[in-house]
Amino acid sequence: METSVLAEVVTKRRGWNYDALGNAITMTSKIEVVKADITTLAVDAIVNAANTTLLGGGGVYGAIHRAAGPELLAECRTHGGCPTGEARLTKGYNLPAKFVIHTVGPVWTGGERGEPELLANCYRSVSKIARENGIWSLAFPAISCGVYRFPVDRAVKIAVAETVAELVSSDVVQKVMFACFGDEIYNAYRREVDELS
Repeated sequence: METSVLAEVVTKRRGWNYDALGNAITMTSKIEVVKADITTLAVDAIVNAANTTLLGGGGVYGAIHRAAGPELLAECRTHGGCPTGEARLTKGYNLPAKFVIHTVGPVWTGGERGEPELLANCYRSVSKIARENGIWSLAFPAISCGVYRFPVDRAVKIAVAETVAELVSSDVVQKVMFACFGDEIYNAYRREVDELS
C-alpha cells in the first residue's frame, strides 16, 4: 500500500461511531495505547506476532508461550503453521486472555515485496477471527517491528488504520489495546491514535 493511499485510508476511516442510543463515540474511546506486558492483559484475546511455524521463538512470541504454558505449543502444532499475513486461533491456557490469535507479519525487505499489504492482512485476518468467535476485546503487539525490521511509523499507521476500519464496521470488536514495549513504539502509537480525536 503506497503511503498516499494509506493516508487516504486513514483519513476516510477516522471519525465517529454511534452507540445503540445514537450517541457519538470517538474511536479514541475504543483504542488504548499502553506500556504493558501483553501476557498480563485481561482481554478476550491477545495477538501473538508469530513466525510461520507457530512453534515458538524469542521476544513477545517466546513470552506468550512461556506465560501460557506447554499446552499452547501443543495446540500450535495441530495447526501445521501459518502463512505470512494470515492468522490462527488457540486457547489462552494460563494467560488472563481466553484466546491467543497468532499472526505472521512480513519481514521488511525494503517495501517492494508487498510488505505493507501483508501487514494489513495480518490485522484483517485477526479481525475476521475475532468476529467469527465473538471476541469483544483484543490486545496487539507491534507486529513486525522487532526482528522483522518493519519501519515503526509505517507499521503503526497500518495498524491504526486497520483497527479503525474494524471498529467502524464491526458490532463485535469493541475495544483494542496496543501493548507497547519501549518508548519509540509507545510514542509512535500515541501520536497516531491522538490524531484520531
